[in-house]
Amino acid sequence: MKAAVLGENGVEIRDLPKPVPKPNEVLIRVRASSLNRADLLVALGHQHGSVGGVGARIGLECSGEVEAVGAEVKDVRAGDRVMGSAPGGFAEFAVTDAGRVHRIPGNNMSYEQAACFPVALQTMHNAVMTAGRLKRGETLLMQGASTGVGLMGMQIGKLMGASLVLGTSTNPERRSRLKEFGCDVALDSSDPNWPKQAKKATGDKGVDLIVDLISGGVANQNLEAAALLGRIVNVGRLGGMKGDFDFDLHALKRIDYIGVTFRTRTVEEVREINRLMRADLWPAVESGTLSLPIYKTYPLDDIAAALSLMHANQHFGKVVVVVS
Repeated sequence: MKAAVLGENGVEIRDLPKPVPKPNEVLIRVRASSLNRADLLVALGHQHGSVGGVGARIGLECSGEVEAVGAEVKDVRAGDRVMGSAPGGFAEFAVTDAGRVHRIPGNNMSYEQAACFPVALQTMHNAVMTAGRLKRGETLLMQGASTGVGLMGMQIGKLMGASLVLGTSTNPERRSRLKEFGCDVALDSSDPNWPKQAKKATGDKGVDLIVDLISGGVANQNLEAAALLGRIVNVGRLGGMKGDFDFDLHALKRIDYIGVTFRTRTVEEVREINRLMRADLWPAVESGTLSLPIYKTYPLDDIAAALSLMHANQHFGKVVVVVS
């Protein structure tokens, strides 16, 4: 099978053996895959958990048809249209734990659309609802709102009862589109006054929950924008892995600062995350209430060009690779 692999001189397409599912796994005949920032990190030679280095497979999520299932798998069968988070998803075939696989609802959702959902749904439901403990009537700020997961996170917040959803982006064109995805107040995070604007929008209380996809240089601004007893969930580090942190302000406001990642979670933990996500969100997925825009599609052979587009950071929404 054809698969995207990190070579000595960048990502390349290689011919690899077709994987065989373990008893708890599903083998997917991939039709489409979508890009995530972690894919770009691996493609640039960085380590992402246990994945990285020459020979590493690229891809985190995909959609397609079930080719085969392991002996322990009960919920899907060969021929089902499915989507799921799956390592090495930029390939003609991918295997993943059955607990990460979801049937594509109905017949109207395309494989390209379906490939955009798995990582965003599981990541943002966990960040907003489980780690972030959002309660109906609270306020939510998405730091880095114009990313695919950011757009999904705002929609989830609105769906689950947030009274006010704020989102940040440094790009004015992207900010103008955030309202399409649940944002009530769009802020320019390059403006040093944005925390004051966030507090003003919340009646000077501050934001109850901040989901941070940027980190780095915005950490102290997040602390400033947060409410007393607020929560900040550290999901991504697009703005840097390290930065200044005002420990006194953190203590003064008694803020819960919570780190999340899938890199250190067990199979059982990821299954539970997906179970909780489906319980809350699947009717909205089926109805089309939750959506993500597709910016551009590429064939698998052009995966390097797709990664270059993501690296340029000029897109809004998802970049999708069509496998067949």
